[in-house]
Amino acid sequence: MSSQKGDTAPSKEVKKSSLKSFLAKLRKRHIIETFAGFIAGGWLFLEFVDRILIAHYHINEKWLDVAFFTLLGALLCVILWRWFSATEKRPGNVKVEVLLVPLIILVILAIDLNLILQIAGIPGRNLLIGIVAFILGVAWIVFKSLQWAAITPELAKKEVEISSSAAMRPEKSIIVLPFINISPEEGQEYFCDGMTEEIITDLSQIHDLLVISRSSAMTLKGSPKTVKEIANELNVRYALEGSVRKAGNDLRITAQLIDGSSDVHLWAEKYIGTLNDVFDIQEKVSHSIVDALRLKLTPEEKRKIVERPISDVFAYESYLKANADILTFAQDKIGRAIQHIQHALEITGDNALLYSGLGFAYWNLVNIGAGQEEYLARAEDCARKALTIDPEFSKGHAVLGWISSLKGGLREAVLHFKRALAKNADESLALIGLASSLQLAGKIPQASALSERLLLIEPLDFPTHWIHGALHFYNGQFNRALELWRRLPELWPENPWSHFSYALALAYNNETDRAFDAIERGARANSEDSGVKLGLMLKYAFQGDKEKARKELTQDFRKTCQRDPQYSHHVASFFSLLDSKDEAMGWLENAVNRGFINYPLLAEKDLFLANMRGEPRFQKLMERVKYEWEHFEV
Repeated sequence: MSSQKGDTAPSKEVKKSSLKSFLAKLRKRHIIETFAGFIAGGWLFLEFVDRILIAHYHINEKWLDVAFFTLLGALLCVILWRWFSATEKRPGNVKVEVLLVPLIILVILAIDLNLILQIAGIPGRNLLIGIVAFILGVAWIVFKSLQWAAITPELAKKEVEISSSAAMRPEKSIIVLPFINISPEEGQEYFCDGMTEEIITDLSQIHDLLVISRSSAMTLKGSPKTVKEIANELNVRYALEGSVRKAGNDLRITAQLIDGSSDVHLWAEKYIGTLNDVFDIQEKVSHSIVDALRLKLTPEEKRKIVERPISDVFAYESYLKANADILTFAQDKIGRAIQHIQHALEITGDNALLYSGLGFAYWNLVNIGAGQEEYLARAEDCARKALTIDPEFSKGHAVLGWISSLKGGLREAVLHFKRALAKNADESLALIGLASSLQLAGKIPQASALSERLLLIEPLDFPTHWIHGALHFYNGQFNRALELWRRLPELWPENPWSHFSYALALAYNNETDRAFDAIERGARANSEDSGVKLGLMLKYAFQGDKEKARKELTQDFRKTCQRDPQYSHHVASFFSLLDSKDEAMGWLENAVNRGFINYPLLAEKDLFLANMRGEPRFQKLMERVKYEWEHFEV
């Protein structure tokens, strides 16, 4: 293998990034297909007007001008709206599309009206129509300017908060952007993603360096944003970007470190070797970053960077393929991931990372309702095998924590999550699991600290944003939860839990019509998901339809809900709304038995349980919940 130093100028592949970013913006905002659709459809429409209406039926030729200007105005409006409405940064809160589109419509209407008056033989109106359109345009701009100015104080406050956050940016902080795949062979994306993940894992071992997590980094794959924009948004100082070319057994990898605050390239390197050299290349990249940032490594940190949990390169390839599939949360892909990991285990023999991955895959099948107790038992068996190999393996404890949470062992789950974090403070599976557990236990301040940590290392991940809103939901601050969950369907439209969480917050804020709309959108995303079924139960509860609500509780879904304390609480609240008090109490007792001991929420704040609080059975249950809540040790 050879390692060749490059100068600070970007490589040829990276030079193409600006054009790729612009094209990515066009694709993301559907500009190209919109333009093509208007050209094709518009040409056909104009041909119809010219060759049929004018040539055959002899209507006035100026109608062709009316048709042309109308189509042109429509095209401009749609393109401007698609482009500017997708812009995330809006200095001064100015929505350009809201200003320009109405003005274009006014201009086109004025032109069309003048042409129509000419066709009708009514002269002398042109100047008057132009003046009216101009006055309306000025009035619109003044109106919107005054409206936006009215919210300037709040906007200024937010900008001060953002500036303060930037001022507090950790000096030693980095995001590893997804490596770009430039391989001639198809199907090499998993390898690029694996390279990104392994470098993130190496850097995460360094105590003095804040590293954005893999899941958040991967959301930026194909992003049109510049490195400086990403660094500012995520509040990090540095960014690593690169490319991978894998042809057969040959590898060529480029990497460059960029100062996100100034967009200055600190170094660039090119590595050429074979697949067998991949671990050495990853180590060299990590050490180059350490040197560039002038970090001092402890002997333990040096050992961890060199250490490889999977030594065989072919088993490592299988693990990378599996990891990419597990995180899709799709049943068929999780099944494929299981096959990949089993193949890797055949190559390496017992391995803690592979067993943890296999356990998480089986757990995920249970989590999405595609498996029941058999898969949960397999998941536990795999996690315990991982911990037999390495008793302090962080992922093994994290997976076992999630398994414990579905078996009703909240305290045991918390113990495993804490052991995982003691070994690796940035183990995201453990951070998410511990924060969720503490919310159910009613320990909101402690869960809030974990949520803040997640926002630092997992700023773009769905669980992070869900937990941040759930903090307020499980604290009875339903209006604040709605504010934070409002954007979930926009950011993760294919995730049914985005729609259910948003609908739930709307329902708790008595906005039922909008809640029903969110539930229907979630059902279109995935009709069989447990989040969709809970959403439909919520809808039927508000409609007072007990039969339909009970019908959603199929045999498998009932098992899924009975196993999960959070699901059980939701089902209890829905039956409470339906005034089915015995059913509501049964589900609520099950939730408590499985660790839902958030006493302030259950006893006082949950609006949906209001009609249960006078029941003796409820009051007796709350005595138990209060005791367990008060004596729950974090």
